[in-house]
Amino acid sequence: MEESEDRRRYQVVVNDEEQYSIWLDGSDVPAGWRPVGVSGDRAACLAHIDEVWTDMRPRSLREWLASQG
Repeated sequence: MEESEDRRRYQVVVNDEEQYSIWLDGSDVPAGWRPVGVSGDRAACLAHIDEVWTDMRPRSLREWLASQG
């Protein structure tokens, strides 16, 4: 399916490492992930992720590096 033809709704999900993904809206969210309250078409969800996920490193790595100071 072409991205432009995708009319499905998605939701933005995040895991404990603060890594983001999208999941089909209405589907059970995989274990270890939780919805962030943003849903819409694929482009809108990916735009939200681009806006909020500015550091791609996992949270545990960021915290470890900060502790090494």
